[in-house]
Amino acid sequence: MSDDKIIKVTEYGSKKGNEKNGAKIDIYSNDPKNPHDSIHVKVDTDKKTFEVVTKVNGEKESGSGGCFLTTACMEHQKELFDDNCEELTILRWFRDNFVDREDIEHYYVTAPIIVDAINQKEDSNQIYQIIYYIIVKACVEAIKRGDYDFAYQRYKEGTLQLEEIYARPALESKLVMTLKRK
Repeated sequence: MSDDKIIKVTEYGSKKGNEKNGAKIDIYSNDPKNPHDSIHVKVDTDKKTFEVVTKVNGEKESGSGGCFLTTACMEHQKELFDDNCEELTILRWFRDNFVDREDIEHYYVTAPIIVDAINQKEDSNQIYQIIYYIIVKACVEAIKRGDYDFAYQRYKEGTLQLEEIYARPALESKLVMTLKRK
């Protein structure tokens, strides 16, 4: 999404009777009245869950797009970032051939939030280095060996752990700030 994105946070009610028990965060690539890409996050504060939907050209994300965490790691690993480096090429191939569509859609919503939260940390370089060795490099090596189950599980579980550490607190913080303003 471009720098001129629009973020809207509104109360959200998923209970019968329209009781408000959360918030809806809408992130638009530009004015929502014009053609745009968007991310919609519904946060349920009772269940402590959130649902995410990504739309590109008005339709749910089809599975094409970036490897946000790997790209962020590679940008921190190498002085000259190459979008066609071995790690990104292998992981994109793996994503396109083996990863479940629902997992891809979930990743495309949460990974940018994770990356943004990590980028705001003073020790982001160290965090990306850990992610690189524990997730990215381990998965690439497993894929090269043909151990696709290990690669799938490692990336999925690693991303879910990063979501708990970085995405949830970031979303909860935005929700609290929005509710305080009302």
